[in-house]
Amino acid sequence: MIRLYTLCFSLLMLTIPALGQRTAADYVNPFIGTDGNGHTFPGACTPFGMVQPSPVTGAWGWRYCAEYQFADSVAWGFSQTHLNGTGCMDLGNVLIMPSQTDDGKPCLRSRMDKTTERAEPGYYAVRLDQASVRAELTCTPHVAYHRYRFDRPDSALLVVDLQHGPAWSEAQYHTQVRQCDVAQPDDCTLEGHVESSVWVRQDVYFCLRLNCPVAQTDTLPAQPGEVGRRLVLHLPPTNGRPVEVKVALSAVSAEGARRNLEAELPHWDFEATRRQAKQRWNELLQRFELEGSEAQQTAFYTALYHACIQPNNVAETDGTYATANGVTGKAEGGTFYSTFSCWDTYRAAHPLYTLCVPEQVAPFVRSLVAQAEAQGHLPVWGLWGKDNYCMIANHAVSIVAEAVCKGFDGIDRERAWQAVERTLRVSHPAKTDWETCLAYGYYPADLVENESVSMTLEQAYDDYAASCMARALGKRREAREFAQRARCWRKLLCPTTRFMRPRLSDGSWKKPFDPAALSHAEGSGGDYTEGNAWQYTWHVQHEPLELMRLMGGKRAFCRKLDSLFTTQPQGAELADVTGLIGQYAHGNEPSHHVAYLYALAGQPERTQELVNTICDTQYAARPDGLCGNDDCGQMSAWYVLSCIGFYPVDPVSGHYVLGAPQLPRIRLHLPDQRTFTVVAEGIDSSHRHVQAVYLNGTRLRRNYLTHQEIAAGGELRFVMKQRDESLPQQSLR
Repeated sequence: MIRLYTLCFSLLMLTIPALGQRTAADYVNPFIGTDGNGHTFPGACTPFGMVQPSPVTGAWGWRYCAEYQFADSVAWGFSQTHLNGTGCMDLGNVLIMPSQTDDGKPCLRSRMDKTTERAEPGYYAVRLDQASVRAELTCTPHVAYHRYRFDRPDSALLVVDLQHGPAWSEAQYHTQVRQCDVAQPDDCTLEGHVESSVWVRQDVYFCLRLNCPVAQTDTLPAQPGEVGRRLVLHLPPTNGRPVEVKVALSAVSAEGARRNLEAELPHWDFEATRRQAKQRWNELLQRFELEGSEAQQTAFYTALYHACIQPNNVAETDGTYATANGVTGKAEGGTFYSTFSCWDTYRAAHPLYTLCVPEQVAPFVRSLVAQAEAQGHLPVWGLWGKDNYCMIANHAVSIVAEAVCKGFDGIDRERAWQAVERTLRVSHPAKTDWETCLAYGYYPADLVENESVSMTLEQAYDDYAASCMARALGKRREAREFAQRARCWRKLLCPTTRFMRPRLSDGSWKKPFDPAALSHAEGSGGDYTEGNAWQYTWHVQHEPLELMRLMGGKRAFCRKLDSLFTTQPQGAELADVTGLIGQYAHGNEPSHHVAYLYALAGQPERTQELVNTICDTQYAARPDGLCGNDDCGQMSAWYVLSCIGFYPVDPVSGHYVLGAPQLPRIRLHLPDQRTFTVVAEGIDSSHRHVQAVYLNGTRLRRNYLTHQEIAAGGELRFVMKQRDESLPQQSLR
């Protein structure tokens, strides 16, 4: 199996154009993260687009959140929508399986010829052996485009499975669809609607059009509990021509799906569509120019690609959108974005967007505010215009506040503030209990069933974000109030153990207490979210200096932080707590800022050493190259920003803490023909630590850059050196 795995991946790499002919998109390898728990998908997509046609190799269980594992060799077909790197599953709409048969019965599974499997931005291809067909996928933002070349032109079938969608179990797979309607307005077209519920209740409307008439349509028998239909489309002899299928989607209506198809893809030119999809990616990816090895450029551009798959524009081409509670509207600027994994992406992905796709920031914020006005609060985890309420706190507050504090135009600031304030004042039974939290100044572990420590710490950051936003808007009273609320974390720092520890409503500490004991999320009965006290003690992004003071000063703080990276985990494991270096878990988001705390504590060389180690050991240009779920691009965004040489420990502040650049030169193209260039002078395998930093020729004496300094353009120059061998060595690998 290992030899086959290596051979297949080597053949995939050989399909990339020769050096010297490459664009940025040619370096992207969509197979990175598709094996293990990276949960990425290899199929076609466009930046922030609605559809993602991609192969399906499995559909139930945590392993198949993206419906694909690279090591699998059997395909179920190709579905039109996918989530990138999440730890839960949904979407996977309108599965199509091409087939050939002598007896009129379709092939519902087929072995894949893995040596023919190929993927690049906006394109995917593979040969299905039992189905006797070569399948190719590309897309526009709203329309998936399939091309099938059948071995025999006289026995082609297409199975259109409207029951399909990833689920936690096989039983749920057969019961997730609540309603299914389909019509055939002409002999080349199917239109319909599927309502399903896995992570969110979603309405998916589709318009499926073929380049040939359907000779006969059959319906396969339903399994117990199934509502969705499985149609078998018998095609006439193709006379050697490929069969092409376009599938347009809408969250509003079948008529809207048809309009999307006619607006974006009126022609039958697969190659032109493929070129256009790749060009969309090049226009985005080439905002960064790199110098570095082939492996470095592959890792960087693939990470940037993964970061910019979402959020997804789920509005129709005319701006019509649907959101919670049946609310529809016309989006300003024609876009309404969803797929906001806020608990993950507020940390690095959204700060990255403010630098590399600044034109997207205001539309993202307007979408969050529109959903807040429809459902009463900002989305906790927005998907398909709805809220799945996954994770804790509400870090859409941070995303909105960051955009306002960084001065982005195109945002109705008063409407945005009203959405933030209501989110942080009105309790929601699924996620917040402000009355209890404010009465005690924290979430007491005996009054809150799960995640008391994590909820207190995460919500403190949102209060801080609201305070910063209020101050930027001249709302002094609200700024003071939310700043006071943001200090609640101090009540959970145990002075004896110096851990963030669960506390009871009478003020006593919960016993027994094991800082290494892991808990998952809601329903686990633990006090931490996908982590433990070792990982959450550092979750004070907005007041790290105060945390240092309460721990006894910077030296004591650093000694405690050293122990995080050297204390070995014991006992039970969690699928979400991965990428371990001691108790540090890079595979899960609460740890992502921690390595940069050394720089704030006066030990930048330790930050540099850790950043180098994490980049070397937790990321690789292989299918199993991500140490944890990509989580809608957050894992990838950490890598992109760390390669550049800095990271936003506190995103709302607009400060990026300096670390260790990973490439010799990176140039970011900014609006108005400005550029920001990062140079790592003298970097090589032995010179990866920083001796000095210069901003526009002036020695930088602080440990951070501001957003305004980067956005203004200029040059950041790191002078690299060898590691200082007088520093104590620690076991980091």
